[in-house]
Amino acid sequence: MAGRLRGSIAARMGLALAAQALIAAGLTAAALHWLASPMLGLALALLVCVPVLAWLAQRAAHPWRKTIAAVGGAIGGLRERDFSVNIATPHIEELRTLVEAYNGLGEVLRRERFDLYQRELLLDTVLQTTPHALVLSNDAGRIVYGNVAARALLNGGSKLEGLELEVLLREQPRELRTAVAGSDDTLFTLGTGPENEVYRFSRRAFLLNTRPHQLWLLERLTRELTAQEIAVWKKVIRVIAHELNNSLAPISSLVHSGKLLAQQADPAALGPQFERIFSTIGDRTAHLAVFIDGYARFAKLPRPRPAPVAWSAFIARLAATLEFRIEGTLPERPGNFDAAQLEQVMINLVKNAAESGSDPGEITVSVRERAPGFQIEVADRGAGLTEAALRDALLPFFSTKPSGTGLGLTLCREIIEAHAGRLGIANRPGGGARVSIYLP
Repeated sequence: MAGRLRGSIAARMGLALAAQALIAAGLTAAALHWLASPMLGLALALLVCVPVLAWLAQRAAHPWRKTIAAVGGAIGGLRERDFSVNIATPHIEELRTLVEAYNGLGEVLRRERFDLYQRELLLDTVLQTTPHALVLSNDAGRIVYGNVAARALLNGGSKLEGLELEVLLREQPRELRTAVAGSDDTLFTLGTGPENEVYRFSRRAFLLNTRPHQLWLLERLTRELTAQEIAVWKKVIRVIAHELNNSLAPISSLVHSGKLLAQQADPAALGPQFERIFSTIGDRTAHLAVFIDGYARFAKLPRPRPAPVAWSAFIARLAATLEFRIEGTLPERPGNFDAAQLEQVMINLVKNAAESGSDPGEITVSVRERAPGFQIEVADRGAGLTEAALRDALLPFFSTKPSGTGLGLTLCREIIEAHAGRLGIANRPGGGARVSIYLP
């Protein structure tokens, strides 16, 4: 109990006031006893009690002032990011609670700062060791960060911090300057070694400490592209070899059978058999010609030549050769695309819808405005697509048809992406599939 009284602000103030009251009462009684005038005694008592009361108040408030000054100075240290200050715990209960709260806050901030420092160290290690070149610039056009790969690629291994981007770019190859001048992510080739190197340039803008910054990423893709190119060529060779064997093997067998039949005595009786042999040879040859023509068209796809095209005339031209139903109203604003190439895409998609088992009346084509471009959809009520087909339908050489080349949808995607658009495939609720095209 005594400890609590000593450690409480209220107890200390009560003791000080009680002592002051006792002193005042004693002085007043002594003055009244020795002095004849009560007023003179009271004045003398007040004259003695006021300095004593001030001294007692100062003594009682000293721990508060000392602790509050220490907390104020420590908070100033927090503002300066100095979390190392700890305050000694006072005996007064209320002040002890305040100091313990501050010391606990300081400990939390110290741990968080250490964790943040470790994360920053880990992030800097990752950024410095990554093979991708990273350059961070501020709104004044000066570089504030560049990793090892960026220094080696852009400045001969010397540091980049503090350099002006505009000055640095003047010394770079034309291909890099062209990539940086564009507004989109892009691929470009540099002859920086014995062989040309392929890079992907990406740029992102964000706020750092309330100020706009730009982050450049230069990623070397030569090895990955080479490996991917080899894998694609291997797959092309396998597919072509498979198709050639499927056509040449029966043709060779039928030619051999024809030679044996030709050696028989009665040529007149061999007419139907020769007709069957030559008909089969013609079918396999035609299939082989279509297969090779598909690869040739895919490899020789020209760049699109966009021009204004009225949607009503374009859809009417398709409806003259294909069976489908127009859904909704066609936009009055004309599109801007290569009509021949988009017609090739639409023919392919509508034919795919017809081959899905859908009723012709359930095959729909719609065109809607979707600022700043147009959304085209070809939908059917066929069997729909499996999960594997949805995942791989746009990959080259993937086909769900026994005699398909796997290039139809790939060619469609190439045409749409050449128009800076997007193509997507999904199943419809209730059955069937939907192909969506966005043209800017």
